[in-house]
Amino acid sequence: MADPRRLRRQLLKYAVGMPGAYEDHPWGDESVAKVSGKIFVFFGAGEGRPTIAIAVKLDESQEQALMVPDAAPTGYGLGRAGWVTIPLLETTPPPPVLRDWIEESYRRVAPKRLVSELDARYA
Repeated sequence: MADPRRLRRQLLKYAVGMPGAYEDHPWGDESVAKVSGKIFVFFGAGEGRPTIAIAVKLDESQEQALMVPDAAPTGYGLGRAGWVTIPLLETTPPPPVLRDWIEESYRRVAPKRLVSELDARYA
């Protein structure tokens, strides 16, 4: 796997490239990707942390994501709502799988018109 910090930057760039998506820092150095004011990916602080991870809100892929070594339901009660924290380690799935999970999370929180705009990109 690529450097976790580099992968984190690539995934953040991918997330904010979705229709209406943007990066925000609601807790200082912690990065999140939002759409219409709702978080769809937590990226954490990234730099200076022993483990870099992302957290995404999943439905269809939740079981699969929880099978990743060291992945777990996200804390603060978010796991009950489908959020999964996935560490970016050597055992992490390849970037295309992570991007799929980010897209699934986006689709769960984005307004229908923005999801339609995303679908139009693939048409």
